[in-house]
Amino acid sequence: MTVGRGPGVALLGTAALERSAVVANNAMNRERQLTGVNSYARELGFNPVDVLTDRLTGTTATAGWLDLCCGMGRALIQAAGQLRRVGLTERTTLVGVDLVDAFDPAPTPPANLRLVCASVATWAPDRPFDLITCLHGLHYVGDKLAVLARAADWLTPDGRFVADLDLSSIRLADGRPAGRRLTALLRDAGFTYDSRRRRIGRTGRREVRLPYRFLGADDRAGPNYTGQPAVHSHYAEER
Repeated sequence: MTVGRGPGVALLGTAALERSAVVANNAMNRERQLTGVNSYARELGFNPVDVLTDRLTGTTATAGWLDLCCGMGRALIQAAGQLRRVGLTERTTLVGVDLVDAFDPAPTPPANLRLVCASVATWAPDRPFDLITCLHGLHYVGDKLAVLARAADWLTPDGRFVADLDLSSIRLADGRPAGRRLTALLRDAGFTYDSRRRRIGRTGRREVRLPYRFLGADDRAGPNYTGQPAVHSHYAEER
């Protein structure tokens, strides 16, 4: 459903956006491995399995990794295999969420792994996580700020959130990028932002409220810095 108009463009609501070819057929993260050339470890600068095992060397009984927009779930399946080999299956939880039900088959589904076909706009976990990642998935999400706020609420007290986010894709009602005010508000809310890498993160759970109301998304924004077509998200600023 079209929910409004930006500067000369019709804006899409979440349901309509998720039927868009730009969103449903994106290829940014679908086949990424856990380690190696095209991998989470290379993109993030750390192996998610190391984060979980480091947690478990102390007094923490269990540890969990949630990967939003996980693509085929290949990295999670490989992580489950690594954890099984060191005897940590029962102490770890791995969850992947993706809009497209095209997950890699696992010959013997690992007991600590769950791959969920769902929208990150509406899905919610039943436990907090020590690590939450979203590699290039936010480029295709309508209400990006809502996902940031939800992810912040799903962390353990010292859990870590890491995601790719091009802040220029967050626009005001007149089409202008939200700019420095949004960056400052995100930092006030405890997020860090690396403008060179276009990487947002935070440590620790927090209830986040940002003064923006989602108006709709533009799936005709064209390629972003990755070279792939992306989505602009439009908001009304609330003072």
